[in-house]
Amino acid sequence: MDYDCIVIGGGHAGIEASLAAARLGFSTFLITQNPDRIGMLSCNPAIGGLSKGNLVREIDALGGEMANLIDATMIQYRVLNRSRGPAVQAPRAQADKHAYQTAARSVLEKQNNLTIFMDTVTDLLIEGDIAIGAKITGVITGRGHRITARTVILAAGTFMEGKIFIGEFDAPQGRLGEESAIGLGASLRRLGFPVGRLKTGTPARIADSSIDFSGMEKQDGEEMRPFSFAMQPEFCSAVINRPSLPCWVTYTTEKTHEIIRANIGRSPLYGGKISGTGARYCPSIEDKVVRFPQRERHHIFIEPEGLSTNEMYLNGASSSLPEDVQRDFIHSIPGLEEAHIVRPGYAVEYDYLDPLDLYPSLESKRLSNFFVAGQTNGSSGYEEAAAQGLMAGINAVMKMQNRPPLVLGRAEAYIGVLVDDLTTLGTKEPYRMFTSRAEHRLMLRHDTADTRLTPKGRDAGLIHDNRWESFLEKTKILDEVKELIAKRRQLNTADDPELAAYPAELVERALLDKKYAGYIEKENKFAAKAAKMDAIKLAPDLDYASILGLSAEAKEKLISVKPLNVGQAARIPGVRQGDIALLIILANKK
Repeated sequence: MDYDCIVIGGGHAGIEASLAAARLGFSTFLITQNPDRIGMLSCNPAIGGLSKGNLVREIDALGGEMANLIDATMIQYRVLNRSRGPAVQAPRAQADKHAYQTAARSVLEKQNNLTIFMDTVTDLLIEGDIAIGAKITGVITGRGHRITARTVILAAGTFMEGKIFIGEFDAPQGRLGEESAIGLGASLRRLGFPVGRLKTGTPARIADSSIDFSGMEKQDGEEMRPFSFAMQPEFCSAVINRPSLPCWVTYTTEKTHEIIRANIGRSPLYGGKISGTGARYCPSIEDKVVRFPQRERHHIFIEPEGLSTNEMYLNGASSSLPEDVQRDFIHSIPGLEEAHIVRPGYAVEYDYLDPLDLYPSLESKRLSNFFVAGQTNGSSGYEEAAAQGLMAGINAVMKMQNRPPLVLGRAEAYIGVLVDDLTTLGTKEPYRMFTSRAEHRLMLRHDTADTRLTPKGRDAGLIHDNRWESFLEKTKILDEVKELIAKRRQLNTADDPELAAYPAELVERALLDKKYAGYIEKENKFAAKAAKMDAIKLAPDLDYASILGLSAEAKEKLISVKPLNVGQAARIPGVRQGDIALLIILANKK
């Protein structure tokens, strides 16, 4: 074998996957079409947000890199939903787009056991018959290289057979101005993989020198705090001293909507040129105008792309309308009457693999040692991609070490919810993480990610000794604070000298745990019941078609998903309680 692990793609999934494998001591080969675009923030120049900030913290707690990258490059920081409960609060930061890319590439280039190579993967090397059992042995590239490996991780993002659309214009590109990866999608179809098409989009970028900010709402950031738990001197978040830039808010007008409605036939989305399904929760501006005709205006958030560029991102104005229409409707928005468009908005359609074809380890069910992560799995967003990339990297190593995969439960992490939703429910549209998807979200606060996941990261081998010792000391102090608080009948932290001696952030965290203890206890009971179901294992090759007593719908769904345990089977839509009872009986017999 040339390498232990090949990673296809240098986006956020590819970064985490390749770093995880290399840091765990396995020779890793990252193949990307352009090393200059590693870590590109293709759409919104921001990391974190509701539930997404939780994902970043969880990635960090497991030993991933995304939190470190945003901590080094943020240009604005805010905690969202401060007026609401802690279960739905989360940090979000604007990133310096170019600095983020530079930092990501630098980390990869300095990593031992990791080699970067510029080429395009067009086919897979396979040993055996994929219909009855095969394993991947490497890849074939566009320039004819045949590179072998023990494991392969596919993280192609929007580039696999990607095609962009701007009005009547279309081109085989994965991003504006960048060639798509042609060949691999067709190869996967030929091999029998369930490949579909999805669509996403991005808004125009405009020059800030052409914007009139005088009538807009200004949004300043808060004091910058780190995402990474490692940046906690004496267990209090450090203050990040970087320049901070404001964001601005304006709104569409009735004239904006009239321009869009008058040209809707020129939209590739409504003209029939795009067949892929778009993101329900991140619609284009033309989608908003068509679907919500009663709305008189829509928010447009104007966000900086970095300290070294004057480009501004029009959050809320994603569009694939022709450039002349984009110009006209942007000029109808207050403050943007003279806006100069540096880059037009566009839609991109690309191939993805149905995630029902994956085990919860993110390994393919039909091709051994082949893992898939990120938008190639049907997800949407940098954070979702990075989380999957990290899990794929860890589990590729676990496979090579003959260790059981790391599969996080829904009560353990948002990452667990993300992977379970994809591999159990599948998706026919770009999947985006929300707090509402997590039934145990009170247990999954962003400030508790280290307690929940650092021991698992240590067990996987990604948490080094110094960080582990610091975590143990922090846990010890947190337990002391909780013990003190438990002894108080009445609590006034301002007048409590004993509590004042402890780090304020740990005191606040302990107080939240106490405040919601009843709810957390109830959630723990539900989680324990679910864990019992998850502990009842099912063979991946179980012949559901021959099991008497299963409903026809359950057989169809179980054959498709191939659940690894009864708990996963119970979460499949269409599998009834009677079907689950029968599976428990069969599992106990075996």
